[in-house]
Parts: sequence; structure tokens; C-alpha cells
Amino acid sequence: TNAGNSFTKALVIRGGALGDFILTLPVLQALRQAQPKAELEVLGNPRIASLALAGGLADRATSVESRGLEGFFTPDSDLPKEWAEYFDAFDLIVSFLFDPDAVFQKNLSSVSGGRFLQGCHRPADGIGRHATEQLLDPLQSLGLEPADADPKLVPPHPAHADPALIAVHPGSGSERKNWPISHWEEFLNRILRSDTRIRLLLVGGEADVPRVERLIVTLPEHRFQVCFDRPLTEVAERFGACAFYLGHDSGVSHLAAAVGCSGLVLWGGTDEATWQPRGGRMNIIRSGGDLATLSVDDVFAAYKTHSLSRP
Repeated sequence: TNAGNSFTKALVIRGGALGDFILTLPVLQALRQAQPKAELEVLGNPRIASLALAGGLADRATSVESRGLEGFFTPDSDLPKEWAEYFDAFDLIVSFLFDPDAVFQKNLSSVSGGRFLQGCHRPADGIGRHATEQLLDPLQSLGLEPADADPKLVPPHPAHADPALIAVHPGSGSERKNWPISHWEEFLNRILRSDTRIRLLLVGGEADVPRVERLIVTLPEHRFQVCFDRPLTEVAERFGACAFYLGHDSGVSHLAAAVGCSGLVLWGGTDEATWQPRGGRMNIIRSGGDLATLSVDDVFAAYKTHSLSRP
């Protein structure tokens, strides 16, 4: 970058769920690449931002839910001194907050002399540009042309690669994005019968408990491990060890792709050109809207094709 666009301390503000954060990783990657010695901080969800810290893409994370911050979302608010000083310490702030009336931006500008860039809160569907590319747009004004718009996470302690281990995330943030659990039962048992060496790593969060519990009952107990409600950095490390990944349109699939997994993602009605996982070698199997219409035979055939072709 040219000297006029250099920075020594940058803040990226990004709330939202896991998938939103993973898709914003290329912004951190581009800033890190442009100024390797600059300090980078994330204001967001610390549990999710821990991935950027572990991957060396940020130096610190602060919670966007912190007390005192709410004043910045209210017009003509009395802004707490400690937050005014916090924001003023950055010479570059890139925000992806939903701020339609620019209330946050105005309040921030009143306390901070740093450069402020506003990014999109939610990338647009149906325009033929991937979400990661849209989220990188604000950096153009810094003269940054990122070489890579794919999210990439390198876990600090990657687990030892296991060619027989397949990661499975049978849930998502929404029931309509889930393949019926009875289909998963039949499909996973078929995989295990097709190759006696294979073992499964069942991954889930709190919302996935009923689905994973139902699966566990139907699977041979020595053929699976469970990685349940674990820190995301641990999930990333365990994905790094897996030979293949199976999941839905979810933040967890974006995480698996960012770690470099190859896999198969069962896709419903979301706009694929905008939202498909990037960064790994994920193959999409489409249902045209209703995932229940995808048969076990179709998914198993896709699994055989893609799992055999993996490097």
C-alpha cells in the first residue's frame, strides 16, 4: 500500500454468527498482509473471534456486547470516556455493523480521528458476487487489492491427519437447511458398511443436541467420536485432521472450508453464488429448495465420487 494508506493499529467490527465471521476473514487477511507489523483487533463475538486470534489474523478481541458501547448506537448520546479513548487509539476502523442511519459512525467520528470505512452488514444475494468479495469492498479505498478472497485458517496446533476420519455436522442454524435425520442415519451407516476403516467425528453445538443424540443411538459405538459444544479453535484443529467433511449450508461448513477440508455440502435454497463455502474443496449437492427431496442414494453416489477423488 502507499504511505497515505498505511496504518499501525486497525479495528475490524464484525458481529453476527460463525458463518458471517468466517466470510469476513479475508478482510483480516488483507490487512495483515498489507501491514504485517500493525496491531489488528476485532470487536465482535469473542468466542468466534478466538479463531482469528488462534490463526494469527488478529492480536486481540473485545466483545461488541460490552457495557458502555450501547451509547454509540443512540443519537446525541453521552459517550463513555473509556470507549472514546478506546476508539481513538485506532488509525483505521472497518465496521460491518448494521448502521442504516450512520448513528454509530457519527458517534465514532466524534471521538476518533482515525480513518473509518463502512462495509456491508449483509452481502446482497443474486448479484453474482460472492459474500467474501462484497465484504472486501471497503478496502479498495485503501488501495488494497487482496490476492485471495478465500477465508483461510491455519490452526496453531493441527491434529495429526487421519485418513480414515470423516467429520459430520448434521445440523445448521435452521431446520429448513437440515437434511432429515432419518436420511443421515441411513447414509452414515451405509458409509460405515462400505469401508470398515472409516470412523466418524460427529460435530455439533447446543442447537444440534437432539439430532446428534438420535444419530449416536444408530451408529456402531466404536466407529464414531463426538466433538460437542467445544471451543471453535478445538473444532478447527480437529477438522484439520479429518480426511473429509459432510454438512449443510451452515457456519460450521464455512469453518471446515477455511481450515482446508475437502467435503460434500448438502444445499437447499440459499443463493449458492453468494454463500457457498470457499477456502477448501467443498462440493455442493443441490436439492433445488427442499432438502428432503435429496435421496440417500443421490448423496451416497456424490460421496463416493468426491471422497474417492480427494487428494
